[in-house]
Amino acid sequence: MSLLRTESHNEHHAALDQCSTAALVSALVDDQAEAVAAVQAAGPLLAQAVDAALPRIQAGGRLIYAGAGTSGRLGVLDSVELPPTFSWPRERALALLAGGEGAMFQAVEGAEDRAELGAADLQALGANANDVLLLIAASGATPYVVGALRAGNAAGALTIGIANNPGTPVATQAQIGIVLDTGPEVISGSTRLKAGTAQKIALNAFSSALMVRLNKVYGNLMVDLRASNNKLLDRALRLTQHATGADEALALEALQACDWRVKVAIVMLLSGLDAAGAQSRLDAAEGSVHRALQP
Repeated sequence: MSLLRTESHNEHHAALDQCSTAALVSALVDDQAEAVAAVQAAGPLLAQAVDAALPRIQAGGRLIYAGAGTSGRLGVLDSVELPPTFSWPRERALALLAGGEGAMFQAVEGAEDRAELGAADLQALGANANDVLLLIAASGATPYVVGALRAGNAAGALTIGIANNPGTPVATQAQIGIVLDTGPEVISGSTRLKAGTAQKIALNAFSSALMVRLNKVYGNLMVDLRASNNKLLDRALRLTQHATGADEALALEALQACDWRVKVAIVMLLSGLDAAGAQSRLDAAEGSVHRALQP
C-alpha cells in the first residue's frame, strides 16, 4: 500500500495543521480540481464503457455496483438515484457494499479484506452475461472488490473497474479499467477527499450518459423522471411546459391524463394524440421522444 499514489505523503501540505482556517479550507477545496482533471483524462475510457454497456442493458441486463467504504457508498448512492431520476427499475440497479447494508452508516471492520465475500455476494445475485458490473476502489486492490471482479469475469458480465491507482487489479483485471489518477491527498491517505470526488463524478457521468443513450432524456431535459413527491410533480409540469410551449393548464391536463409521465405528455401535446396513442408511439420508438414525434 505504501507504493500507491493515493497513500503517499503530500509534501505540499506538510504543515497543514498550522494553517489558518481560511488557508486550510482553501487547500482542501483547491485540491478538488485535480479530481475533475483526473476524470477528464479518463473521458475516452468512460465513453468506451458506456458504449460497451449499452447493448447488454438493452438486452435486459442490470447495473451492479460493488465497493467498500467510501467507494462502496458512492456506488450505493448512484444506484439509488437512478429510479427517481430516470424511472429506472430498482431491481436493475443493485449495489454490493462490503459488510452489507449496515456498512452504509457504520464501518464494518475487516469486511473489505475478504475476497470470497465479494465473490459470494455477486454470485448470490446470479450475475450473467447481460449484467454490467462497476467495481469501485480507490486503492484498486480492495480484496472484496477484487473478489467480485473475478466472479463477474467468470460469469461473463461486463466488468468496469474504477480505481485511483494505475497498475492495480481493479484497473488491470477488469475488461475496461478506468484509472482516476488523483495522486496524494491533502490529508495523506484520506481517499474520501479528491479520490472520492473523482469517483462520484465518474459514476455520475457513466450512468447519466448511459441513460441518455437509453432515451431517458429529450434534448437535455430529464423527461423520464418518476414524479413521486411535490417537488418532482412541479418539475414534471415545468419540463412539460418547456418542451412543448404549452401553458400550465394544458400541460397539467396532459400530465393528469397520462399518470404524470412527462415523455407521454410531451408526445400528446406535440402530436395531438391521447395518452394511449402517445405511449404506443413511444413504445415503437424505443422510448425516444424525437423518433416518436416523427411523422
